[in-house]
Amino acid sequence: MKLLELLTQTPGIAGREERIRAVIRKEMENSCDEVRSDALGNLIGLKQGSGRGKIMLAGHMDEIGFLVKYIDDKGFIRLQPVGGFDPRTLMGQRVVVHGKEDLLGNLSPSTKPVHILTEEEKKKQLQVKDFFVDLGLPPEQVKEKVEVGDPVTLRQEFARVGNNYSSKAMDDRAGVLVMLEAVKKLQQHPADIYLVATVQEEVGLRGALTSAFGIVPDLGIALDVTLAADYPGGEEPEYVTRLGAGVAIKIMDSASISDHNLVKSLRDIARSENIDHQMEILPRGGTDAGSIQRSQAGVPVATLSVPCRYVHTVNEMVSRKDLEAAINLLSSFLTQTDPLKLKIGTA
Repeated sequence: MKLLELLTQTPGIAGREERIRAVIRKEMENSCDEVRSDALGNLIGLKQGSGRGKIMLAGHMDEIGFLVKYIDDKGFIRLQPVGGFDPRTLMGQRVVVHGKEDLLGNLSPSTKPVHILTEEEKKKQLQVKDFFVDLGLPPEQVKEKVEVGDPVTLRQEFARVGNNYSSKAMDDRAGVLVMLEAVKKLQQHPADIYLVATVQEEVGLRGALTSAFGIVPDLGIALDVTLAADYPGGEEPEYVTRLGAGVAIKIMDSASISDHNLVKSLRDIARSENIDHQMEILPRGGTDAGSIQRSQAGVPVATLSVPCRYVHTVNEMVSRKDLEAAINLLSSFLTQTDPLKLKIGTA
């Protein structure tokens, strides 16, 4: 999974996707007939079919991270979060500040060491705003190399863990991988297929909305990760999905309700081709499908999800089996689907 490693290790927070966009562009140019960027920064590749309508695929390339908000007189950096964080997962982490050069730093909360905390101080709930970055440099050097507004990404290596892969930014570089690899497998397909590596998903599904208005698709498929909460701490009805049980076909989340005929089509293909799959209902959170369906006069959408443990941490974990199932199902769907014949919408 060299490509997945490259995708996850390349930085690109919401609004600063230029480095990851360059990596994805090279991949798209190998399999698409046209590749372009739009005004917001979405990367759009066109794989021409037989002209039987348009299918839009969307996998967001932005990752959660921070912007430099303030540099104090001692050289410590305060942060503005870009995307959602659980402060409990930030303890003892490292980050990279992308200033005039990439600078490794320690992420730490503004609190005293545990050895000298009072019992009352130990009860304080940490917030993301309490964290700062220590670059280990004199303040004058920090201010020379770093400016307010510079992006900051979490630091964690890509690793194989048992039968799985773990890294920061699996959300949603795993979805981007599924999109790229599925299209590489295509030979003949009825529809024109638009691959969109979207921007600013983590701050409001923004890139998918603008790109969908530009493409005007007949249907949209979002590719993203979803919760695999199948580990200690939760009850089975709250798992959402299980790691290693196959690609998840989303029924609904808090941003969209999938078109029921698209869900049926995806499920029928998975069953007929013996592709491991599971049905997903996500009570909170959403994907680019939520913006695609709101564009123009409305677009039928569905989402294919890669189950992921420890979402929005530096150790996001996905299964090789689930990635392969997602690639195979998407590829089969694109090969078989004529949007002008498929029964979609409320009819």
